[in-house]
Amino acid sequence: MNFTKSSLAIAAFASVLSAGVASAQTELTVYTSFEAVDLERYRETFEKANPDIKINWVRDSTGVMTAKLLAEKNNPQADVVWGVAATSLLMLKSEDMLEPYAPKGVEKLDPKFVDKDNPPSWVAMDAYVAALCYNTVEAEKLGLTPPKSWKDLTKPEYKGHVIMPNPSSSGTGFLDVSAWLQMFGEEEAWAFMDGLHENIARYTHSGSKPCKLAASGETVIGVSFEFPGAQAKEKGAPIDIIFPEEGSGWEAEAGAIIAGTPKLEAAQKLLDWAISREANEMYNVGYAVVAYPGVAKPVKHLPDDIPSKMIENDFEWAANNRLRILEEWTKRYDSKSEPKE
Repeated sequence: MNFTKSSLAIAAFASVLSAGVASAQTELTVYTSFEAVDLERYRETFEKANPDIKINWVRDSTGVMTAKLLAEKNNPQADVVWGVAATSLLMLKSEDMLEPYAPKGVEKLDPKFVDKDNPPSWVAMDAYVAALCYNTVEAEKLGLTPPKSWKDLTKPEYKGHVIMPNPSSSGTGFLDVSAWLQMFGEEEAWAFMDGLHENIARYTHSGSKPCKLAASGETVIGVSFEFPGAQAKEKGAPIDIIFPEEGSGWEAEAGAIIAGTPKLEAAQKLLDWAISREANEMYNVGYAVVAYPGVAKPVKHLPDDIPSKMIENDFEWAANNRLRILEEWTKRYDSKSEPKE
């Protein structure tokens, strides 16, 4: 056999092997609200550790993804949800849409990141924590001083200079409203939101967008969470990341298996890996709080004591009251929401 024929034979053999690997792959449809910038890194890291499984992402914001999953209740299209708010997964659990499963190593996680039932219906990987992105350059032009608390945001000096997410479409928006209701009590919280509404320029449908708008100078104050703030500062944006003194609401990015998936074994492998130490180290690239104790290292531009700023969050209460809260919020404030894209 000459060189050319040998090369062709090797290539053909490699092709057969490749085809064999491809045919052995299980493709999982994974619904997510992870930040779009993270998706490719997460997929590549998982598939490198699990070459027999391929992830096909379907991504949207938390509110949209939650509505989509509920609408598909009788004809589920997803095999797994990975990176959707824990409060949303509690709603799916109440509709018997989740397959209970205890991933390998789940006992190592901080219990507040795990569903209380045994086996759990969902497990979480990390937390995103409410914070304000404050543009120091634009604020100085306007003669503004930085807010220290949530209630400072109702001061007349901030009129038209605050942007926050719509809680119906954004998980960040919902965790803010839920936290205010839990911290202040219902009557005081709605009065606070009435005052805040007077200063709101508009409500966005993305939780990270208000921070990005503050970073670009389109607004002075973006009600958002810590991760996009750290990203913006790394890129040189003139913003300070402020954690209000009353405490910050937070939400867990969680995962679960959709009941009835025909790819249960692969779905369980994904959940096993999603809570592993390796995966938690991957989340820690951007998120300062992860579910696996001892893994989190300080994230550049963020304080080391973020867990101390997180309120006692009652996920069960938030999930059980979600529809009522959103109905009331929409009735009062939706007139300032930006058009949906």
